[in-house]
Amino acid sequence: MKPLFLIVAYLVAVTLPLILSSLVGGPPRAFHQELASGLGILAFSMILLEFVLSGRFKSISNGVGMDVTMRFHQVMARTALGFALLHPFLYQGTLSGGQRPWDPSQQLTITTDFFDLSSGIAAFLLLPSLVLLAIGRTQLNYKYETWRLIHGIGALLIALLLLHHTVYAGRYGSQHLMTWFWVAMTSVAVGSLLYVYLLAPLLDKARAWRVISVTQLTPNQWEVTVKPDGHTGLDYKAGQFVWLNVGHSSFSMKENPFSICSTPGAGPDVSFMIKELGDFTRTIGQIKAGTVAYLDGPYGSLSVDDRTEPGVALIAGGVGLAPLLGILRQMRLVGDPRKVRLIYGNRVVDQIAYRDELGAQDVFYVLSDPPENWPGETGYIDAALMDRVFSAKEFSEWVFVMCGPTIMMDTVEDHLIERGTSSHRILSERFNYE
Repeated sequence: MKPLFLIVAYLVAVTLPLILSSLVGGPPRAFHQELASGLGILAFSMILLEFVLSGRFKSISNGVGMDVTMRFHQVMARTALGFALLHPFLYQGTLSGGQRPWDPSQQLTITTDFFDLSSGIAAFLLLPSLVLLAIGRTQLNYKYETWRLIHGIGALLIALLLLHHTVYAGRYGSQHLMTWFWVAMTSVAVGSLLYVYLLAPLLDKARAWRVISVTQLTPNQWEVTVKPDGHTGLDYKAGQFVWLNVGHSSFSMKENPFSICSTPGAGPDVSFMIKELGDFTRTIGQIKAGTVAYLDGPYGSLSVDDRTEPGVALIAGGVGLAPLLGILRQMRLVGDPRKVRLIYGNRVVDQIAYRDELGAQDVFYVLSDPPENWPGETGYIDAALMDRVFSAKEFSEWVFVMCGPTIMMDTVEDHLIERGTSSHRILSERFNYE
């Protein structure tokens, strides 16, 4: 029921300003003008709710899953952008006030005060820029911390500009009740941003961690283990992830999401399997024991705790093994009676991590570039491999948990659905969203 409740809550929050506006507004205008106002109201309320859909609120992301949360965040942002771009072009008809150089046809505006319009024009230009930067951040190849800062400041600026525009240029926003309502909604949005960037780091500061080991697993993969410094540790489930900050202030933007590969049943120490990819991860091997660290989490719903399926299928690509390793370790530690099977794909044999621990029983190693006389599977994790590993009965009864490259996860998910696996038995998590 929790996902359904969150959907209903979202719909109520988005449409409530529209409903209230219809109750306090003046006599109806032409349909296209009312539609223009309605789209503007919906766009603003959706943009404000984007602050809460950022993935940093456990009650939301842990309830429906990080994949669903972030995908919904993206879809709603693009929908709001579409509404916002259509909004001014639906106003038509001659308005009083004479000619205005920015609107010679007098078809776009509903007020003659340029100052009231300027905030809306600025937001009109900033919003598509922010969305396009988010969509193309990987191609633009700038640091994650830089993008996060730009995204946060840009979103805050857009919210404040739209608040001004709605209250001073909007027919409905100028109503006393709606003015206070929009101020309240904007305050909640800004407050959520302040929580993520100020309050949460302040709380994390009192719960520092210390690096106790940095171990090289493969030529470009490492295991980093931290222990709690003066507190009891982290209450998490196997398969979840945290935002990890190593060697910086708790207020630093230099934090990244990493899945936990250790298991809660093994003690308070927390371990991460990290691959060298970005600016921070390329320096993993230089981290010294005793370095301060901060953990914000846990997040995610990639957990098989309390599930009733008779078997657990774990499908990992590369470093995507991390959360699945935590699940496997926990199941082995507590003697979980459920059947478990792991498919673990890599390019070359040197990339296989934890091979001794994983063993060979019910573990299928897959290499796309295998050496001669390789005894395991070759190629990629695809439909044919899935059909060789799992029976029709297992497709219909087991829970499937996966983490890895986007193309692998898309292929596996599509095949599982084709084989009749219900969506609630497919658990996935990814940190790159197109």
